[in-house]
Amino acid sequence: MFQAHAQVSFGGRPYGPLAAKLGWSPPPTLELPAIDVQALRAEDAQRAASGLKGPARFGYSHQVLASLANAGTWDQLPNGDRVWRLEVHCPDAIGIGLAFDTYVIPDGARVFVYNEPGAVRGAFTAASNPGYQALGMAPMVGDRITIEYDEPAAVAGEGALSLTEVTHAYRDPFGLLKDFGDSGPCNVNTICPDGDDWRPEIRSVARLILGGGYCTGTLLNDCAQDSTPYLLTANHCVGSGNPATWVFQFLWESPDCTPTAQGPMNYTITGSTLLVNSGGSDVALLELSSRPPQSFNPYYAGWDKSGAAPQSETCIHHPSGDIKKISHNFDPADPQNIDVGNGPADCWHIPAWDVGTTEPGSSGSGLWNEQHHIIGQLYGGQASCANNVNDYFGRFDVSWPLLEPFLGQCGDTLPGLDPFNFNVPVSYDAGVTAIFDLPQYTCDDSLIHPYVTLKNDGITTLTSIDVDYDLDGGAISMVTWTGSLDSGMTANFYLPPIVVTNGHHTLHVTCHDPNGVNDQNASNDTYSQEFWVAFPAQTVTLHLQTDDYGSESDWELEDDLGNLLYSGGPYTDHVGGNLIDADFCLGDGCYTFTIRDFAQDGICCDYGNGHYTITDSTGMVLVNSDGTFTNEESYTFCLIGTSVHERSTTDGIRVHPNPSTGVFSVRFPDPGNKAHLDVLDLSGRTLLSRNLANGSRECEVDMQDFAAGTYLVEVAGTQGISVTKLELRR
Repeated sequence: MFQAHAQVSFGGRPYGPLAAKLGWSPPPTLELPAIDVQALRAEDAQRAASGLKGPARFGYSHQVLASLANAGTWDQLPNGDRVWRLEVHCPDAIGIGLAFDTYVIPDGARVFVYNEPGAVRGAFTAASNPGYQALGMAPMVGDRITIEYDEPAAVAGEGALSLTEVTHAYRDPFGLLKDFGDSGPCNVNTICPDGDDWRPEIRSVARLILGGGYCTGTLLNDCAQDSTPYLLTANHCVGSGNPATWVFQFLWESPDCTPTAQGPMNYTITGSTLLVNSGGSDVALLELSSRPPQSFNPYYAGWDKSGAAPQSETCIHHPSGDIKKISHNFDPADPQNIDVGNGPADCWHIPAWDVGTTEPGSSGSGLWNEQHHIIGQLYGGQASCANNVNDYFGRFDVSWPLLEPFLGQCGDTLPGLDPFNFNVPVSYDAGVTAIFDLPQYTCDDSLIHPYVTLKNDGITTLTSIDVDYDLDGGAISMVTWTGSLDSGMTANFYLPPIVVTNGHHTLHVTCHDPNGVNDQNASNDTYSQEFWVAFPAQTVTLHLQTDDYGSESDWELEDDLGNLLYSGGPYTDHVGGNLIDADFCLGDGCYTFTIRDFAQDGICCDYGNGHYTITDSTGMVLVNSDGTFTNEESYTFCLIGTSVHERSTTDGIRVHPNPSTGVFSVRFPDPGNKAHLDVLDLSGRTLLSRNLANGSRECEVDMQDFAAGTYLVEVAGTQGISVTKLELRR
């Protein structure tokens, strides 16, 4: 498919490639007849010449009926789970697309699709098409693919999968060949200067993959302005299959004006509901299965239902299913009732395009007037690069009585909606964009030294920004950045050294009050980053011997809160297996080691003598396994009494009196800027902390409420760390 997995799939591995090792026979094949590509291409050309603008056909759709009950084969895994597989063969196809009109996937079950070269799509789950019991998958490369359904024993018999349409792609649907599609040379990429005044509207346009064809659609704003994912397209596109299985692809745009370059193809949503459609103005309104998320940078187009004739027009579309293009007409459009092959429709007539054109696949694309309002959607016409005259768009004002129950009542015009406030400048807008120098794992150190990146997202030059930070939601500290930061620029700003203890932590950083005034956009003010500290620490080592099938084995090490600390595998396959040594830096606490075998036959003994141990820094064995398990096994071990590494006493730091009864003074050399003093116990836990004024050389400490014993006094700053021991006696 068109990398649609970014929105609808969740990763994982199918079992089918392991079939031979598991002793499974190849699955049965659904053989579909060859198609007459030459005749289909001739038919496509004839339709385009007659003025039919879509859908632009890239494949021939076979109607089939193959379900878990009447096709494929079932096999069982050692743990009782079942796997169903069916191979589909379309002779000489460039790719194969699928549509399931029944798609009921219980919790834990998964669907995969894979081809002979080894490409895998999935796992598709119940969350792949929420609220729907149908699913479409755009084509996957090759003329032979396999469908796999994995069903856990706990939900046996609860799933239902029915394949009803197989699309044989006879044109390249992947954008992998020269020029990415078949659109004519006069078409203009949206990234070109012709699109500069239309950047928000460009983001509202999607390519519709309708079984074996393409149309274009546009997200529409509604009077509630609540980001309901309404999408406008053409009525004549609706006849192409079930909208619940359509794939909607956003942001497929060339990053270069010329030559055309490949753009991202992974911004997709699968599934929609047809709300209303009519041939009288060739209109269809859909609601997508989910709102496009922030990563899609969506925009909901505004509209005009007044019926006022436009003085200039713009169309944003996917001609021939190609990468997104833009067209302009700088003259008025006139109303006409026309029939170009899909029945009569009330339309706006575009006499000729001054920039670009439209083609099959552009069908359903929006027509904007000079006020950036949608006034219709493409019905048909003769316009092409060879003869760029006469296009017709179904009139939005004529469609309005059908659309009003969904879009609401709010006057004749409604502006577009930018739900995430992209490109809406304000005067004062500071943001935190990143935290750096904060390792995911800090080993045997009680200090972190992070810095943050601040950005001016407003239009006023910033000279100061207040920055709050805290650890794990604890006490908040504030520092102030000063300098000169122009609009759109960034600055790196070091936080003072922060004392940390053993375990999992989250650093929260928030900026506010740029130039001493309220920040006008709070959405970008806060940034958080999780990290893990081992202090005091020791080295714990995993010694792992895999079996001959190392590609089936992987492992994880988690702390007692379930945080993933280390992981490894899968490994390579070869006779004799692999010998793996992995070191873990760990502090006191309990940890769980889990090893998995994808084939569910462990790592010993049928295919090699795999085994493993985990030892601490003294060589003591914490975990010992002979590798005999099915799909996975876990062991928990604990470390207790890991000590602070001795640090040499710094000649320049003095504690007096020492031993002390509780009140003492600390003298030290210049620690530099942003210095602080900490008192720690011998396990590394910070008991007392205070910031030191710049230039400070001495401070007094009161520990009369602390128990007698040995403590560490630490002074840290930009010049380094000094440590000495303190004895409290009563």
